[in-house]
Amino acid sequence: MPIDSHDTVTPKNFAGAAERITEFRRQENLLKTGALQNAILNSANFSSIATDAGGVIQIFNVGAERMLGYSANDVINKITPADISDSDELIFRAKTLSLELGVNISPGFEALVFKSSRGIEDIYELTYIRKDGSRFPAVVSVTALYDDHDIIIGYLLIGTDNTARKLAEEALIKSSALQNAIFNSENFSSIATDANGVIQIFNVGAERMLGYTATEVMNKMTPADISDSQELIARAQALSQELDTVIAPGFEALIFKASRGVEDIYELTYIRKDGSRFPAVVSVTALRDIHGSIIGYLLIGTDNTMRKEIEAEQTLLAKRLRDYQFYTRSLFESNIDALVTTDLNGNITDINKQMEELTGCTRDELVGAPFRDFFTSPERAAAGIKLVLSNKKITDYELTASNMDGSHTVVSLNATSFYDRDRRAQGVFAAARDVTERKRLDKVLQEKNVELECAKSAAEKANLTKSEFLSNMSHEIRTPMNAIIGLTGLCLKTDITAKQRDYLNKSYAAAESLLGIINDILDFSKIEAGKLDIEAVPFTLDRVLDNLSALMSIKAQEKSLELLFFHSPDVPNELVGDPLRLGQILLNLTNNAIKFTKSGEVVISVQKASDPQSIDRLVFSVRDT
Repeated sequence: MPIDSHDTVTPKNFAGAAERITEFRRQENLLKTGALQNAILNSANFSSIATDAGGVIQIFNVGAERMLGYSANDVINKITPADISDSDELIFRAKTLSLELGVNISPGFEALVFKSSRGIEDIYELTYIRKDGSRFPAVVSVTALYDDHDIIIGYLLIGTDNTARKLAEEALIKSSALQNAIFNSENFSSIATDANGVIQIFNVGAERMLGYTATEVMNKMTPADISDSQELIARAQALSQELDTVIAPGFEALIFKASRGVEDIYELTYIRKDGSRFPAVVSVTALRDIHGSIIGYLLIGTDNTMRKEIEAEQTLLAKRLRDYQFYTRSLFESNIDALVTTDLNGNITDINKQMEELTGCTRDELVGAPFRDFFTSPERAAAGIKLVLSNKKITDYELTASNMDGSHTVVSLNATSFYDRDRRAQGVFAAARDVTERKRLDKVLQEKNVELECAKSAAEKANLTKSEFLSNMSHEIRTPMNAIIGLTGLCLKTDITAKQRDYLNKSYAAAESLLGIINDILDFSKIEAGKLDIEAVPFTLDRVLDNLSALMSIKAQEKSLELLFFHSPDVPNELVGDPLRLGQILLNLTNNAIKFTKSGEVVISVQKASDPQSIDRLVFSVRDT
């Protein structure tokens, strides 16, 4: 009740006024407390769960409904907070409290409220389980509810969803771990400087890469001291031109962009303590205090040697590939045949100059067009491509190419299918060779062959006529010659003078020689006719050699040559064979020996064959000087 300023203030009135003021403030505090309680109880951001002394839920606010997915009717007078908590955590909490407080605590609702039931402030973390079975971390504050006689009539559990804080903590831990991993990694050189560039931090990665220890560089050197000076000059000049400001070729050139808040990553050459060099990629970041002022710089570098080597290898590989492609293309273009590749559908994918000349079309007109369109028989051309794809190759497949000028060229197509690295068919590679001249020559050759066949036939006919003539002539001459020999032989048996006998003997020998020539001619005709037979009849070796001596001795005497005969003692006189052919052979060999020998001797010898496999054979030889 407010105090009227016009009331007269007396000691009694003052005391009453003080009581009214106190009551007013008490009521005001109660109202505020009630409003706060209502705000907490009805807040959607807090789960407010009130239970009776036995732990059965009596109040389940909207925040609890939102967090846990239950409605108030699902839980009030039915379950305890332990029923929506992780059972393993309750068991662990009960064991921990039992050890801490030296009393046996059951792993259920008692474990949740034991401390608050003893008047101990209790806030802890646990995992709540939603109605759908999903889980989330919560921070729970537990308070005992007392009546006017300080007897516990229940408990209030106010919980907040701790998911966001957990995630933030995990992210912070991860971020910190990542920062520590990067800073302490041997694979990165982390160099931190003060605002003037003097090195303050030099991590293990920097020590490994650069060969310095941290104590050798901290508070003594700047990153510019371990960088290539010529590169710093070039970088300063380039940045000065780019940013239209003068930049000194030292530490300033390394951090200028970062000092202006521009992200800066660049390549440079670091120089190790031993003087050796290596390429590095460096990321530069300005370090700022809470007021945004730069207090230093962080330079994180990685050794770029391997990437540089890979780039060099790739450059070399690319050059080799270009050289190979140029070489392959040169082979492709320099081939005398018209070369063409097609895809699986028979469309042209590549050609050489000879194909352009063959068809009279440009490369642009040919590539992408069907292969079949450039031949007088498109169906046969298309069938050839299909045949290659099914049989993997074709040879001497004849087609007639059609040129834009109307001319035609007969070509022989040799083609094969080609594949990618996975053995998948990609198309056809074909070589078309102009065979027009070959066809013309084939025709001429055929005509010549006909002429030759006719000439051969005429020659064979003439040869047959000759053979018949020789055969007939020989037979006709042999008859009178046999008569001459016979009569001469009869005369030799009569009583005649020595001179007559000498003449008759010579006539007889000459007649037999002439008969031998006639027999040779007859044998020649038989040989040509394929009718010569070798006889196997008994004869004496002496008779053959005597006849040879009678015929050849006169010629030998005329050239003052000595004609000698020799045969080993083991050579038998009685033989089986063809004495006529043997005599002919020895006569020809001896005649040649006498004819081409100017002086000395001609020796005719006979001996057994030395080869054990030919023990029943004789060897005749004619040797001259």
